[in-house]
Amino acid sequence: MNDLLPLISRHGYLLLAAVCFAEAIGLPLPAALALLTAGAVTAYGKLHIYSVLGVSFLAMLSGDLLLYFTGRVSGWALLGLLCRLSANPETCILRSAEYFYRRGKQTLLFAKFIPGINTMSPPLAGSMRMKLGQFLQFDSLGVLFYVSAYVVGGYVFSDALRAITRGVRSAGSAAEVVLGVGLAAYIVYRVWIYRKYRLLDVVPRVPVEELARRLSDESASVIVADVRSHGYYDADSERIAGSVRLEPNNLEEEIKNLPHDREIYLYCT
Repeated sequence: MNDLLPLISRHGYLLLAAVCFAEAIGLPLPAALALLTAGAVTAYGKLHIYSVLGVSFLAMLSGDLLLYFTGRVSGWALLGLLCRLSANPETCILRSAEYFYRRGKQTLLFAKFIPGINTMSPPLAGSMRMKLGQFLQFDSLGVLFYVSAYVVGGYVFSDALRAITRGVRSAGSAAEVVLGVGLAAYIVYRVWIYRKYRLLDVVPRVPVEELARRLSDESASVIVADVRSHGYYDADSERIAGSVRLEPNNLEEEIKNLPHDREIYLYCT
């Protein structure tokens, strides 16, 4: 905050737009903090609150539109790229998809307030072929809620934010110690998460040619299951002949219906 105050006061709308756009497209920049600070700066009379709202709204909506159209073209490829920094990309994608599938387009109204979901929602909407008009309607409202909440909050609590800034400056070395401990804890946490999910790399895979040979062998007892998430599953789309459908968000129940004496192969998107 103590660094952002002079930066936003000096560079104003351009810096605010850059941070909002960057976070919207998935870069790890603190748009919420920038909006909060910009709201405080407006209280000091160095920026206009309506201009701050307009600039941040347009910048964030532009980033969302970029991801929406890219998601329409690339589908899972973009989602995988956005989740690349996650310890478990599949969990990252499925968690975001679950929010979207359960709540539909209403997800866009509150997605900006949920880390991870905020970046994943626009490309999910695009890859699921949501109409552009619907996307703009719901995403615009969601961006407006998000931007307004932080800018107005910064404006209303500008005196408190300034006091916190002074406290951080006077606390100098103590703040550095806290930051160092926090960074070390975060690194340890990421290493633990990485080791926890490393077992996913050893899930056995079978070449397509081998599975094709087994399917052509009438004596083989094989089941092929289509586990594409709904939203990517279309009953009329191409699928492996003879495969059965398993809903990945309801696996506990689906597994109960599978035979225990047959080999089961799974495929997804």
